[in-house]
Amino acid sequence: MIQVTNLTKRYGPVLAVDDVSFHVERGGVVGFLGPNGAGKTTTLRILSCYQPATRGSATVRGFDVFGQSMEVRRLVGYLPESAPLYPEMRSREYLNFRGKLRGMDSQECRAAINRVTERCWLGEFIDRPIGHLSKGMKQRVGLADAIMHNPEVLILDEPTIGLDPVQIRETRNLIKELGEDHTILLSSHILHEVEQTCDRTIIIAAGRIVATGSPQELRDQLSAKARVVAEVQGPIEEVRGAVQGLEGVLNVEATSSDGWVRLAVEPEPQRDVREALFRLTASKSWTLRELRREGATLEDFFVQVTARQQQAVIHTDNR
Repeated sequence: MIQVTNLTKRYGPVLAVDDVSFHVERGGVVGFLGPNGAGKTTTLRILSCYQPATRGSATVRGFDVFGQSMEVRRLVGYLPESAPLYPEMRSREYLNFRGKLRGMDSQECRAAINRVTERCWLGEFIDRPIGHLSKGMKQRVGLADAIMHNPEVLILDEPTIGLDPVQIRETRNLIKELGEDHTILLSSHILHEVEQTCDRTIIIAAGRIVATGSPQELRDQLSAKARVVAEVQGPIEEVRGAVQGLEGVLNVEATSSDGWVRLAVEPEPQRDVREALFRLTASKSWTLRELRREGATLEDFFVQVTARQQQAVIHTDNR
């Protein structure tokens, strides 16, 4: 549905997107994940025909975003991070205006407004001036605008920004529901949101794609780096030294509070040191009140790959 090939964008001397290539299949929700300044918003603006690339190509359902932008705009619903709303207009007026821009007649506009009012929980706010709405409610109006023409592709840039926890949960559920009938590319820097919402993840850092896969596939790449967490009552230096001396232990981090030592133990790949740690505490007569294996998280993977890319960029710039 979406094909991006060698996409590059420069703002003068600043390289915002650096030779990016990826594809998005029809249907489902794909997370476009990266730290602030990674190039997420720039890529989404190019895909939604808001700005051109410096070089490279991008297509939506086979239509080129540069040479066939009108066809692409009919296929895409775009919610930018800060929706460009008219504060003096009422929500219904704004949505009617947007529908007319898309070529809808009056009857089509009314039907679409009724549909998106219900789906985006606008309800009592539909006839209020946009300038009187909260940031979260404005975000809902922007989302309603993006889905008014029932597009095949939805491009959502930080869609839950400004929403309260209840609204965030409702928006996630709506996005999952929309993913059954639409292809959704969702930008975020919130890891938990991506894990909760997306079927597949694309990670971008310093303008380059550094990883792709489902959240579980990305976590599995770090499965060998699971650590053991334990809480032991005993002298911190003695505990740390004894645990560090266990076979298969690479590194031990220890902190102490109220006589209890909190341990984060990094074992060798594919080693489980929980049994050895239990036997050690028993032989030392130390009280053990917690012992568990903590698997790698998407956050671990995200931090690792983005830090690696940032270091690569710094190294290249210093050459």
